Amino acid sequence: MAVKTVLLADDDTAIRTVLNQALGRAGYIVRSTGNVATLWRWVAEGQGDMVVSDVMLPDGNAFDLLPRIKKLRPEMPVVMMSAKNTIMTAITAAERGAYEYLPKPFDLNELLSVVGRALDQSKRKTVMIDPGAAAEKLPIIGRSQAMQEIYRIIARLTQTDLTVMIMGESGTGKELVARALHDYGRRRKGPFVAVNMAAIPRELIESDLFGHEKGAFTGAMTRYAGRFEQAQGGTLFLDEIGDMPMEAQTRLLRVLQQGEFTTVGGTTAIKVNVRIIAATHRDLRNQIAQGLFREDLYFRLNVVPVRLPPLRERLEDIPDLVQHFLTTAEQQGLPAKQIEPEAVERLKAHRWPGNIRELENLMRRISAIYVDEEITARIVNQELLDGAEPQTASHMRDAASLPEYVENHLSGYFAGFGNALPPPGLYNRFLAEVETPLISASLAATNGNQIRAAELLGINRNTLRKKIRDYGITVIRAPSVR
Repeated sequence: MAVKTVLLADDDTAIRTVLNQALGRAGYIVRSTGNVATLWRWVAEGQGDMVVSDVMLPDGNAFDLLPRIKKLRPEMPVVMMSAKNTIMTAITAAERGAYEYLPKPFDLNELLSVVGRALDQSKRKTVMIDPGAAAEKLPIIGRSQAMQEIYRIIARLTQTDLTVMIMGESGTGKELVARALHDYGRRRKGPFVAVNMAAIPRELIESDLFGHEKGAFTGAMTRYAGRFEQAQGGTLFLDEIGDMPMEAQTRLLRVLQQGEFTTVGGTTAIKVNVRIIAATHRDLRNQIAQGLFREDLYFRLNVVPVRLPPLRERLEDIPDLVQHFLTTAEQQGLPAKQIEPEAVERLKAHRWPGNIRELENLMRRISAIYVDEEITARIVNQELLDGAEPQTASHMRDAASLPEYVENHLSGYFAGFGNALPPPGLYNRFLAEVETPLISASLAATNGNQIRAAELLGINRNTLRKKIRDYGITVIRAPSVR
């Protein structure tokens, strides 16, 4: 078997050297350059078996080269790398035909695995999407590793019509992901119809989803086209699917199986062509065990599961989220604000039971009611102490509910991975989730006095200090009352 050649492009000499050595040790021939012009010349001359390129190079954007490569050599896989780790980078890479997108920094073994799969894969068809059809950016923010994986999943799914199940706690941005899948997918020219199962009276859900005929029930004065008809040719987003009553579940299952439905009071089957994206904050497997959710419907909906991480699992994204929310607030007419580093650290120490929605509301509230141009740690601390009861004392007072909390939390956590196992290290991750708010609450209750907080917790003061350092907990004394 002939040795494969990788064309490598990156303007960082150190990165080129490291990747050159790693690919060479793996048995590949490597030709490396630091510019777009040379890379395109090699491709046009028929050199190389695949491309590994950074997005931004001194003489151009490698994304602009992708369509030309796919047109000239459609069988050649291209792997894009970028330090600009946003959802748009991942989506643009997928739109323009990249085999894979790797956010920097990445593990060398991951790169070698991707290169190996790309070279072993047979010729694949690529769906090209007009980049001008999409918006400039999406309000899905974050550079954490957890969000990078979400971006890559979204980018892949925009190229399909597969049914998607989005799982995550309330406030994690499930509808934003659904909207991204529609706006950047094959059905973006069709309607996007969102319906929240929990917001509709149970007796009206079937009528709302499937429509009704005139006279079907008291008050049905005219024919009503339900959400499925409204979403024809587009996407139907079924939020909080776990709240759907059993009768409606049966009708939904028929739509998924046969691609048709009848209205309430109707007799003629209506063919439907919609993409279904469902979302829930509930543990549907537990719902199935309790007889509240159909198992066959679960498997129909859970074709591709996407688990959105809670904010407490992506605290490194808080600075970017804060800046986004402050900018948005300013654009909506609220006073411009800056935030000091200590305030950001205080935000990172919060547990965020309401997730991103809670953070957004906090930034809007602070922007609206405080005259200070700078958001200080004192302001953040005051607002969190006033409005974040679930994070502090109530958790300690209700100790009897802790086993139930742990069980429910872990059930939802495992459900998000389907039949696969989550990554190792669960004990320490979950311990940190429990200990961080407990220590933060103790410090707040003792006005930052570590001796008293250690006594309250029943641990040694040195142990407390170590945990404060390991978990990055910011010790802030409550403001004096005058």
